[in-house]
Amino acid sequence: MQDASPATPMPLKGIRVVEFSHMVMGPTCGMVLGDLGADVIKVEPVGGDATRGLLGTGAGFFRAFNRNKRSLAVDVTRPEGRELILRLAARADVLTENFKPGRMRRIGLDYATLSRLNPALVYVSLKGFLSGPYAGRTALDEVVQMMAGLAYMTGPPGQPLRAGASVNDIMGGVFGALAALAALYERKGTGRGQEVQGALFENCVLLAAQHMQQFAVTGVAPDPMPARVSAWGIYDVFAARDGVQIFLAVVSDSQWRIFCDVFGRHDLAEDARLATNNDRVLARDWLLPLLREMMQGFDADYLAAAFERHGLPFAPIVKPQALFDDPHLLASGGLGDLVTEHGEHTRVPLLPIAMAGQRLPARRALPATGEHTAEILRELGYLDSQIARLFDEGVVAGPAHASTPRDAGDAGDASEEGEEGEEADGAGPVL
Repeated sequence: MQDASPATPMPLKGIRVVEFSHMVMGPTCGMVLGDLGADVIKVEPVGGDATRGLLGTGAGFFRAFNRNKRSLAVDVTRPEGRELILRLAARADVLTENFKPGRMRRIGLDYATLSRLNPALVYVSLKGFLSGPYAGRTALDEVVQMMAGLAYMTGPPGQPLRAGASVNDIMGGVFGALAALAALYERKGTGRGQEVQGALFENCVLLAAQHMQQFAVTGVAPDPMPARVSAWGIYDVFAARDGVQIFLAVVSDSQWRIFCDVFGRHDLAEDARLATNNDRVLARDWLLPLLREMMQGFDADYLAAAFERHGLPFAPIVKPQALFDDPHLLASGGLGDLVTEHGEHTRVPLLPIAMAGQRLPARRALPATGEHTAEILRELGYLDSQIARLFDEGVVAGPAHASTPRDAGDAGDASEEGEEGEEADGAGPVL
């Protein structure tokens, strides 16, 4: 393990988290807690978390969401494996799980069972739905995007489209971590833990809240975003002379005057039909074609430099892989070095927060399957002879060097973007 520097924030140092999770939502929750300094023990099956080997859009899941964790590989369906987990839970502050309702209860690792063993335990249960008629349904990020109106609002009319990232899975993990922190804070006064729940569907409903309230205020059903009546006169993507696309927003009357000055279009600045933002909204049918033709006379770099110099809100249209070389991320420390379980290096986005001016780094390499099994068993009081027997009998597993923790500087790889995981379907490999 790479020790944190004295300046590295570790607000959750001393908090132990046991993570039963796979795919995105559950691992995100554990990653947030681990980044904040908690000791996160990822419980995997003896064959390893199947998320490690996904292809396509799932290829980046494990790397993106499993830093700052130790790996314990154990068969929890075996009596000795369950006993091991009970010992671990008795000493834990937080347990997280994101499997199908009833799965943890069937193997005796539900909150009712574990809270009798450890009344101070905070048990974070992440599902597809909170309690209600949908609670037993199988859910995925894309499923709830369809159910909660997000896909309808994202695609053009008649073509619902999922968001381009695992927005609900990641949001669900963050809310799970938030609930865990709130429960830990309450425990300081009560001495008791509690079960907290989070869910994909309810996440997505929150994302749709502004559109729900738009209808409540206006009485008019909102159109999908590509067909919406914009609140702003200029809030669009434009093509430059070199074919590169650039987004520009002109959302105030002062910005409109600046925009006109940039292009020397004093005629537009003085046009009474365009005097206010609302006027420009009403004029979009004839104004936007004029502006598109005007901006096609310049290269994208020229436009970007002009917009930045004058403080206009703009953005190039960036592909995810370009973020590895983003100058702001590189200069601000937004990308951290991560050592993979294969000993290669990659850069990963860190949590989008700073504490006392410091970003929260990847302190540990990604763990190999069961890399810390022996280490954790010793912490639980197992003798070396008992540990050897558990390995021999296949109750636990780990690489040959599992008893020797790797330094984060010894191990990394190129990361790829991912998509939603099978968070609530219960088909997880751990159980």
